[in-house]
Amino acid sequence: MLYHFSEDPGITRFEPRVLYNQHDEPAKVWAIDAHHAPHYYVPRECPRVCLEAGEDTTEADVEKFFGLSEARRMMVIESGWYERVRTACIYRYSFEPDDFEEFDRNAGYYVAMQTVVPVQVERINDLVGAILQAGIELRFTPSLLPLKEQVLASTVHFSMIRMRNATL
Repeated sequence: MLYHFSEDPGITRFEPRVLYNQHDEPAKVWAIDAHHAPHYYVPRECPRVCLEAGEDTTEADVEKFFGLSEARRMMVIESGWYERVRTACIYRYSFEPDDFEEFDRNAGYYVAMQTVVPVQVERINDLVGAILQAGIELRFTPSLLPLKEQVLASTVHFSMIRMRNATL
């Protein structure tokens, strides 16, 4: 299955749209694979950095980012978003993958160029619990920007989402 996450519980059809920063690209419906889906267990506009130790991640980077933790996946969110993440609920829309094509394997993104209809909608009430149940260590920090620079210079696999909303 592929997924799309929203704070809107009533979407019956997903129409292709152009992203804010991709005006010269064709309109698309975006979906995410199951492995990367927990990166979206937060309110849509919440900035976050998601890290994973991959086979090609150096031992030094594993130690630097994961330290004494046994976790090999982590999500870092700004402290100012804590209350919204703690109290929000989101909706997971499920899609059959047949209408989608892989867009970015590393990030788990898939796209459809035509309207798609979800096969199921599930409400997720406890976002923090859902992240933790996925085996992802959850951390909060005052600002993501120092972490961003360290991650970009590392060998960890990462996804940086809604960074335009990060605290300076």
